[in-house]
Amino acid sequence: MSDILRQQIERITSLSDTEFEYVLSHFVSKKFKKHQFVVQEGENVPNDFFILSGCLKSYFTDKNGKEHILQFGMKDWWITDYEAYYNQSIATINIDCIENCELLCLSFQNREKLCAEMHKIEHFFRKKTNKHNVALQRRILSLLSNNAKEKYDQLLQLYPQLFQKVPKQLIASYLGVTRETLSRLNISSK
Repeated sequence: MSDILRQQIERITSLSDTEFEYVLSHFVSKKFKKHQFVVQEGENVPNDFFILSGCLKSYFTDKNGKEHILQFGMKDWWITDYEAYYNQSIATINIDCIENCELLCLSFQNREKLCAEMHKIEHFFRKKTNKHNVALQRRILSLLSNNAKEKYDQLLQLYPQLFQKVPKQLIASYLGVTRETLSRLNISSK
Protein backbone atom coordinates (compact mmCIF):
# COMPACT_ATOMS: atom_id res chain seq x y z
CA MET A 1 0.00 0.00 0.00
CA SER A 2 2.89 2.39 0.64
CA ASP A 3 3.54 2.37 -3.10
CA ILE A 4 0.58 4.78 -3.36
CA LEU A 5 2.58 7.34 -1.35
CA ARG A 6 5.70 6.72 -3.39
CA GLN A 7 3.79 7.21 -6.64
CA GLN A 8 2.40 10.51 -5.38
CA ILE A 9 5.83 11.78 -4.30
CA GLU A 10 7.41 10.65 -7.55
CA ARG A 11 4.90 12.62 -9.62
CA ILE A 12 6.80 15.61 -8.24
CA THR A 13 10.29 14.34 -7.42
CA SER A 14 12.12 11.04 -7.78
CA LEU A 15 13.40 9.05 -4.80
CA SER A 16 15.79 6.15 -4.56
CA ASP A 17 14.57 3.05 -2.72
CA THR A 18 16.72 4.02 0.26
CA GLU A 19 15.33 7.56 0.30
CA PHE A 20 11.76 6.33 0.10
CA GLU A 21 12.28 3.79 2.90
CA TYR A 22 13.70 6.57 5.05
CA VAL A 23 10.71 8.82 4.30
CA LEU A 24 8.26 5.99 4.97
CA SER A 25 9.93 5.27 8.33
CA HIS A 26 8.59 8.64 9.54
CA PHE A 27 4.96 7.60 8.98
CA VAL A 28 2.76 5.41 11.15
CA SER A 29 0.09 3.26 9.52
CA LYS A 30 -3.31 3.22 11.24
CA LYS A 31 -6.69 1.72 10.44
CA PHE A 32 -9.95 3.46 11.31
CA LYS A 33 -13.50 2.12 11.24
CA LYS A 34 -16.46 3.73 9.50
CA HIS A 35 -17.77 6.68 11.63
CA GLN A 36 -14.58 6.75 13.74
CA PHE A 37 -13.04 10.16 14.39
CA VAL A 38 -9.55 10.80 13.06
CA VAL A 39 -9.57 14.39 14.37
CA GLN A 40 -12.02 15.72 16.92
CA GLU A 41 -12.80 19.35 17.67
CA GLY A 42 -11.10 20.52 20.87
CA GLU A 43 -8.30 17.93 20.75
CA ASN A 44 -4.68 18.20 19.64
CA VAL A 45 -3.90 17.45 15.98
CA PRO A 46 -0.50 15.78 15.88
CA ASN A 47 -0.79 14.30 12.36
CA ASP A 48 -1.37 14.98 8.71
CA PHE A 49 -3.01 11.94 7.14
CA PHE A 50 -2.26 10.36 3.77
CA ILE A 51 -5.16 8.18 2.69
CA LEU A 52 -4.27 4.68 1.51
CA SER A 53 -7.88 3.50 1.35
CA GLY A 54 -11.34 4.65 2.32
CA CYS A 55 -13.11 7.98 2.37
CA LEU A 56 -13.26 10.72 5.05
CA LYS A 57 -14.90 14.08 5.58
CA SER A 58 -13.73 17.16 7.44
CA TYR A 59 -16.44 19.40 8.82
CA PHE A 60 -17.49 21.82 11.51
CA THR A 61 -20.80 22.11 13.26
CA ASP A 62 -22.25 25.61 13.68
CA LYS A 63 -24.09 27.03 16.72
CA ASN A 64 -27.37 25.69 15.36
CA GLY A 65 -26.05 22.15 15.02
CA LYS A 66 -25.76 22.29 11.23
CA GLU A 67 -22.84 20.37 9.77
CA HIS A 68 -20.72 22.17 7.14
CA ILE A 69 -18.41 19.91 5.14
CA LEU A 70 -15.10 21.51 4.25
CA GLN A 71 -13.40 18.67 2.46
CA PHE A 72 -13.67 15.04 1.49
CA GLY A 73 -10.63 12.80 1.41
CA MET A 74 -10.10 9.69 -0.70
CA LYS A 75 -7.29 7.34 -1.68
CA ASP A 76 -4.10 9.27 -2.56
CA TRP A 77 -5.31 12.48 -0.84
CA TRP A 78 -4.13 14.24 2.31
CA ILE A 79 -6.41 15.47 5.09
CA THR A 80 -6.06 17.11 8.50
CA ASP A 81 -7.13 20.21 10.43
CA TYR A 82 -4.47 22.36 8.79
CA GLU A 83 -4.71 25.28 11.20
CA ALA A 84 -4.30 23.03 14.23
CA TYR A 85 -1.61 20.88 12.59
CA TYR A 86 0.63 23.74 11.45
CA ASN A 87 0.07 25.87 14.56
CA GLN A 88 0.22 22.86 16.90
CA SER A 89 -3.05 23.94 18.49
CA ILE A 90 -6.38 22.25 19.18
CA ALA A 91 -8.76 21.22 16.41
CA THR A 92 -11.57 23.51 15.32
CA ILE A 93 -13.04 20.88 12.98
CA ASN A 94 -13.83 17.18 13.00
CA ILE A 95 -12.63 14.55 10.57
CA ASP A 96 -14.34 11.19 10.54
CA CYS A 97 -14.48 8.16 8.33
CA ILE A 98 -17.28 7.70 5.82
CA GLU A 99 -15.85 4.22 5.15
CA ASN A 100 -13.26 2.03 6.86
CA CYS A 101 -9.91 3.72 6.21
CA GLU A 102 -6.22 2.97 6.24
CA LEU A 103 -4.08 6.06 6.73
CA LEU A 104 -0.41 6.92 6.91
CA CYS A 105 0.05 9.40 9.75
CA LEU A 106 2.83 11.98 9.60
CA SER A 107 3.50 13.95 12.76
CA PHE A 108 4.33 17.62 12.50
CA GLN A 109 7.76 16.95 14.04
CA ASN A 110 8.54 14.21 11.50
CA ARG A 111 7.39 16.40 8.63
CA GLU A 112 9.65 19.23 9.79
CA LYS A 113 12.53 16.77 10.25
CA LEU A 114 12.10 15.30 6.76
CA CYS A 115 11.84 18.74 5.17
CA ALA A 116 14.99 19.91 6.97
CA GLU A 117 16.94 16.81 5.97
CA MET A 118 15.70 16.22 2.42
CA HIS A 119 15.29 19.02 -0.10
CA LYS A 120 13.25 16.64 -2.30
CA ILE A 121 10.63 16.19 0.41
CA GLU A 122 10.51 19.90 1.21
CA HIS A 123 9.98 20.50 -2.52
CA PHE A 124 7.23 17.84 -2.60
CA PHE A 125 5.32 19.37 0.31
CA ARG A 126 5.68 22.88 -1.11
CA LYS A 127 4.22 21.74 -4.42
CA LYS A 128 1.40 19.86 -2.64
CA THR A 129 0.61 22.93 -0.54
CA ASN A 130 0.50 25.08 -3.67
CA LYS A 131 -1.97 22.69 -5.32
CA HIS A 132 -4.06 22.61 -2.15
CA ASN A 133 -4.18 26.42 -2.04
CA VAL A 134 -5.33 26.59 -5.67
CA ALA A 135 -8.06 24.00 -5.02
CA LEU A 136 -9.19 25.88 -1.91
CA GLN A 137 -9.39 29.17 -3.82
CA ARG A 138 -11.45 27.48 -6.57
CA ARG A 139 -13.82 26.04 -3.96
CA ILE A 140 -14.31 29.43 -2.28
CA LEU A 141 -14.90 31.17 -5.61
CA SER A 142 -17.37 28.45 -6.62
CA LEU A 143 -19.27 28.83 -3.35
CA LEU A 144 -19.41 32.60 -3.80
CA SER A 145 -20.29 32.81 -7.47
CA ASN A 146 -21.86 29.58 -8.76
CA ASN A 147 -25.46 28.50 -8.47
CA ALA A 148 -26.33 25.04 -7.12
CA LYS A 149 -26.33 23.38 -10.56
CA GLU A 150 -22.94 24.85 -11.47
CA LYS A 151 -21.44 23.71 -8.14
CA TYR A 152 -22.88 20.23 -8.63
CA ASP A 153 -21.62 19.94 -12.22
CA GLN A 154 -18.16 21.18 -11.24
CA LEU A 155 -17.89 18.64 -8.40
CA LEU A 156 -19.12 15.84 -10.65
CA GLN A 157 -16.60 16.78 -13.34
CA LEU A 158 -13.64 17.10 -10.94
CA TYR A 159 -14.37 14.14 -8.65
CA PRO A 160 -16.85 11.68 -10.19
CA GLN A 161 -15.63 8.95 -7.81
CA LEU A 162 -17.02 10.92 -4.84
CA PHE A 163 -20.55 10.22 -6.05
CA GLN A 164 -19.87 6.48 -5.71
CA LYS A 165 -18.54 6.74 -2.13
CA VAL A 166 -20.33 9.62 -0.44
CA PRO A 167 -24.01 9.66 0.59
CA LYS A 168 -26.13 12.32 -1.15
CA GLN A 169 -26.84 14.25 2.07
CA LEU A 170 -23.07 14.75 2.53
CA ILE A 171 -22.66 15.90 -1.07
CA ALA A 172 -25.52 18.36 -0.46
CA SER A 173 -23.84 19.66 2.71
CA TYR A 174 -20.53 20.10 0.86
CA LEU A 175 -22.27 22.06 -1.90
CA GLY A 176 -24.25 24.14 0.59
CA VAL A 177 -27.63 22.97 -0.73
CA THR A 178 -30.48 20.90 0.68
CA ARG A 179 -30.84 17.19 -0.03
CA GLU A 180 -33.99 18.00 -2.01
CA THR A 181 -32.14 20.50 -4.21
CA LEU A 182 -29.43 17.92 -4.83
CA SER A 183 -32.07 15.35 -5.84
CA ARG A 184 -33.52 17.80 -8.36
CA LEU A 185 -30.04 18.54 -9.75
CA ASN A 186 -29.24 14.85 -9.95
CA ILE A 187 -32.44 14.16 -11.90
CA SER A 188 -32.05 17.13 -14.25
CA SER A 189 -28.43 16.25 -15.09
CA LYS A 190 -29.25 12.75 -16.34
